[in-house]
Amino acid sequence: MSHELAKGYEPHDFEQKWYQHWEQNGYFKADEHSDKPAYSIVIPPPNVTGVLHMGHALNNTLQDILVRWKRMSGFEVLWMPGTDHAGIATQNVVEKQLSESGQDRHELGREAFVERVWQWREDSGGKILNQLKRLGASCDWERERFTMDEGLSKAVREVFVSLYEDGLIYRSNRLINWCPRCHTALSDLEVEHEEQKGNFPGEKFLSLPMNMWIWSSAVGR
Repeated sequence: MSHELAKGYEPHDFEQKWYQHWEQNGYFKADEHSDKPAYSIVIPPPNVTGVLHMGHALNNTLQDILVRWKRMSGFEVLWMPGTDHAGIATQNVVEKQLSESGQDRHELGREAFVERVWQWREDSGGKILNQLKRLGASCDWERERFTMDEGLSKAVREVFVSLYEDGLIYRSNRLINWCPRCHTALSDLEVEHEEQKGNFPGEKFLSLPMNMWIWSSAVGR
């Protein structure tokens, strides 16, 4: 009995089937007791602010090439997956959703707002992980982590305390980006710069302390 080959390749007919086969047989699972030389990559965790984009596809494909090559070369390989809470960016996504329904976080209340953010994380994070699987990413899914997991949060606190005690970090006054709506500091990556015409404050401010001069310059604009 002969079988005719399809005229075109339909990925969905095969990819999901074989990916489930790989997972069920533990082909991506790393054995911490193995005698093989170790090779590990911690995935740069995608932000749970939406879905993956082409940059993620490129980056994760390159990582997958490395971990698959190392497996074939006799290494015990761990490609550790996870997602990032994204902080203020995720808050903004949830606040935008609330705004569309005529609400805001103050009206909702702290506990209900935090619960809403966690619900978004479950929904968006789940989509992202499924997208990674559809890309064929050979991650060890039993080790999946989230940047707000208690163990990770505790480790970050311990590192910051030890760095502070060793004098490697310190607290000081610095110019920062400040969001008047969110009432929080922003990184340079979270700031959208916009040129505006204004007046230079002039010499009348030069005799003031530096922090007053900066404030006066902002008011002058």
